[in-house]
Amino acid sequence: MDRERFIKLFKEFVVRSSEHYSEFACKNKDSFRLKPDDNCFIRTEFAIDRDRILHSGAYRRYQGKTQVFSFTNMFDEETSNRSLHTTYVSQISRTIANMLGLNLELVESIALGHDLGHTPFGHDGEVALSKICKKAGIGAFHHNIQSLNVVDYISRGGRGLNLTFQVRDGIISHDGEVHNQVLQPQRDKTEVDIQNYIEVRKKGGKKTNWMPSTLEGCVVRISDTIAYIGQDIEDAIRLKIMDRDEIPKDCAKHLGNTNSEIIDTLVKTVILNSFGKDQVAFDEETSHYLFK
Repeated sequence: MDRERFIKLFKEFVVRSSEHYSEFACKNKDSFRLKPDDNCFIRTEFAIDRDRILHSGAYRRYQGKTQVFSFTNMFDEETSNRSLHTTYVSQISRTIANMLGLNLELVESIALGHDLGHTPFGHDGEVALSKICKKAGIGAFHHNIQSLNVVDYISRGGRGLNLTFQVRDGIISHDGEVHNQVLQPQRDKTEVDIQNYIEVRKKGGKKTNWMPSTLEGCVVRISDTIAYIGQDIEDAIRLKIMDRDEIPKDCAKHLGNTNSEIIDTLVKTVILNSFGKDQVAFDEETSHYLFK
């Protein structure tokens, strides 16, 4: 194989693909790892991260993990699980990022890896495990921190996946349960900031205004919220925990009455309020009904 020609073609591809990026996008040339890796010159660094996540044991363990409702797969195979949720986050993120001119491979990598450290039994499992960890004297358990532990220390027999800083930062900064109308990237973040955050949170420190370092990370974080809001309602209706007419009328009027309507409303709202800006955001009215 003509290796030199292949490398030349790859570099031309990287330049060509970056020409359509927004000024706020994270460029492939800006990616970096704590431990340098040899590039195979067929994928960008963020594409390599995506594939490492996809082929990891932790990604396969998404399958069967509870999203909200536990043990429902015994009588209803269509109830959401962690694997489906991750796919939804990835696709919603890509839709938004594509319209905003952002780096799709970075978005996809963060989205696919964001919940790798989540517990079985959903957030109830996280609360239970956190109590056990505190009792054992090792600090509180947080799934976003554990997701970073998985890619840094646990995967590949303890060698870790050696992902780029931007993907690792997006994973630990994804917390979709902290509801913000506007997300703006903290572009000056460093590895020291990540380690300080981990130390504070494990000691029981409160959630801070901790934002991703890239706009792509912000897109994944807001997409995490979009992905579960409507789907959790659909699952509850399928399982006869609630009826559709129990959705507050004003919320249904402004956001939609089904998962597809809610996703459509929220995705379009984010795009309209984020295009050409160094932020992703809902408008004030949508935010009011979404987090009501």
